[in-house]
Amino acid sequence: MRGSSRAASLAGSTALEAALAAGADRRALAEELLAVTALIDGSATLRRALADPSREAAGKQALAERLLSGKVSPEAVVVVKALVGQRWATERDLSDTVERLGIESLLAAAEANGHSDRVEDELFRFERIVAGNPGLRDRLTNRQGDVQAKAGVVSQLLEGKASEETVRLARQAVLAPRGRKLDRTLEDYLALAATRREQVTAVVTAATDLTEQQRERLSAALQNIYGKTIVLQVVRDEQVIGGIRVQVGDEVVDGTVLRRLDEARRHIAG
Repeated sequence: MRGSSRAASLAGSTALEAALAAGADRRALAEELLAVTALIDGSATLRRALADPSREAAGKQALAERLLSGKVSPEAVVVVKALVGQRWATERDLSDTVERLGIESLLAAAEANGHSDRVEDELFRFERIVAGNPGLRDRLTNRQGDVQAKAGVVSQLLEGKASEETVRLARQAVLAPRGRKLDRTLEDYLALAATRREQVTAVVTAATDLTEQQRERLSAALQNIYGKTIVLQVVRDEQVIGGIRVQVGDEVVDGTVLRRLDEARRHIAG
């Protein structure tokens, strides 16, 4: 992606991580974003309207909201609006990013279920099986073949033997190749999984936004603890009064004034 699309993609990633941190249903959000990808891919007129750099961001966001409100979750609408409000170098970059975020949400569901490593292993093995079996490869990559029949073959091969996320990712690869070869699509999915595995999202709740220096210090401290790249998601909540609350996965460090006041009240009442 060229410069403007890279920045736009980053904005979309930030919106997705915020939605996940806020408790969005990861599997449902994935399905909705992949459905939006199909919608955009299926209409050149819509794709141009949403990615046109000459149109005002507010107009493109209003169009996305009209199309999607009531049909997908509010979280999906927010993510898509964040994307279409950006400046894209090409129309394809927009739809590629919507798809990528859908795949990431599905991978995040695997993380939440505690088997992201399993998904990576199963996807890799599936790609190797297809590559090593010419007959199977031809059935799954034949451009004239029925995509639903291909997805059925994937289900027969994997259901009951692989995780739900692996089956869904493999089906997506044959249902929506989007002009790519199957092995390349699966490699892209594996690359996304590896990237997610190397980073940790920390949700920081504070009364005010953190300064750049505060963000850097906190990121460095958390990176020393977890040994991975830290992505900070800062949530402003004036009710915390002061201090910060940091949540990484199921681990919470709460240093807010609100918590200390609550503890004092419980102590007095007890």
